[in-house]
Amino acid sequence: MTLTPFETRLYEQLTPFFSAYGYNLLPEKRQYRLTTPTGFQNVLLSPAYYGTETVLDVNFGCRHDQIEQIAQQFLNNLSGYRADANTLVLSIGKFSGQLYARYTIDTEHELANVCGQIQDFFVETGFPFLNETTTLPALDRLLNQFPNEPCRYVYNQAHRYYKGLIAAYLSHDPQADALTDIYRQQLVQQTQNPHAQFHFERLVNFLHHYSAN
Repeated sequence: MTLTPFETRLYEQLTPFFSAYGYNLLPEKRQYRLTTPTGFQNVLLSPAYYGTETVLDVNFGCRHDQIEQIAQQFLNNLSGYRADANTLVLSIGKFSGQLYARYTIDTEHELANVCGQIQDFFVETGFPFLNETTTLPALDRLLNQFPNEPCRYVYNQAHRYYKGLIAAYLSHDPQADALTDIYRQQLVQQTQNPHAQFHFERLVNFLHHYSAN
């Protein structure tokens, strides 16, 4: 792929930092990625161009392979994207409580300043959070702690119902049956989609008979 001049400068400034923490640059996917024993952690960089001004959105999250290998059987994602699907993903702005916060860059000085802010965020907050997401109980908690509210750690709330339920079953969460009822009702209210409801029931039946052994 061909990088834009902005992406080239952005990666030049950020790659030494992320490399020091074990993250590899995957320019074709516009992200830095660290392979973990359970999947990966990643930082996704999404620039949008408006004349001389660039607006940069930074998302980060993780993939848990066991959750995704089950979930992708029941979701309607294109097969080519399933291996890259995140379990959790959110923006720096959303994590910090500023839902629509993005970085606006117009000069080299502003680019350097933004890169410094990104690095500070991950050292102080981002990396410690990601390191907590490598276990099933942690993902169960993050996805299911407030089942009647939207989950801040995912964008697609319908997918949250599937992945949250999988995390609960794999973690032997005693609330798994209660979560099933809650997410079933919310899926009906949110999607009004018989196809999604059918696949959710298929997932429930699968989990009742699933053994990781």
